[in-house]
Amino acid sequence: MARENFNDLLAFLAVAQERSFTRAAAQLGVSQSALSHTIRAFEAKLGVRLLTRTTRGVSPTAHGERLLRSTAPRIDEIRAELAAVSELRDQPSGSLRITATDYVIRTVLWPRLVPFLRAYPDISIECVSDYGLTDIVAERFDMGVRLGDAIAKDMVAVRIAPDEQMAIVAAPEYLATHPKPRNPADLAQHRCINLRTQTYDAIYAWELEKNGRKLQARVEGQLCFNGIYEILNATLDGFGLAYLPYELTRPHIETGRLIPVLTDWAPSFPGWHIYYPSRRQSSRALALLVEALRLTQ
Repeated sequence: MARENFNDLLAFLAVAQERSFTRAAAQLGVSQSALSHTIRAFEAKLGVRLLTRTTRGVSPTAHGERLLRSTAPRIDEIRAELAAVSELRDQPSGSLRITATDYVIRTVLWPRLVPFLRAYPDISIECVSDYGLTDIVAERFDMGVRLGDAIAKDMVAVRIAPDEQMAIVAAPEYLATHPKPRNPADLAQHRCINLRTQTYDAIYAWELEKNGRKLQARVEGQLCFNGIYEILNATLDGFGLAYLPYELTRPHIETGRLIPVLTDWAPSFPGWHIYYPSRRQSSRALALLVEALRLTQ
């Protein structure tokens, strides 16, 4: 490939991934008009339209989407290999992007990232809070965090936390006017605070289990959020029942601000794991972070 074509390809990838000429130009260190000229010339060379430009933004055409999906992973691999070579110097360096829920970032990742970042000042980390089942390859993340039973078989997975116990809780003021549920069917008579997930734009069904019997309870209520800290706050304020990680609720249970219900139906899930494609093992920065996050007995 001619050098100018390769540069044109990098310019196209920047615009297609950023969905913005302004952000892509800033990333590449060129003017927006120069970048727009480069893209138009590249499209003319190929004889196809790669980007659709509207007043609301930029998006790839069908041809552009094909080029993006076929070349972006290969460019990322090249960048990873170049980063791996540069990391052979004495001080490890590099940039890592991680996707996880806000709960995991706060309670599992951050306590271990603090000493890691101080030990390796040339390694930068971006944490993106996300409740969806993000495709870390397509979205250009170096690693993600999920519960152990939700990771694709082709990923490398490393446990970073013990099993996650769940809890169904409510504030005393809510239970003062609503009888405690005695079985999952009783949840239909209660106001429940829901979580909307990004992947399917759907309400998360509460996963319950007792003596090997599993069921999913689809509950209703006045409130729905896309993050569990907002759910916790609404529960503490007496707006209904909530399905939350036990460790998040435990301090409030111990002080009496929350009361657990249906405790015999509260399941435990395989603990949080980091996961990443096997090809990323070449990154020294990633290998160091994996060891810093790995759960030790």
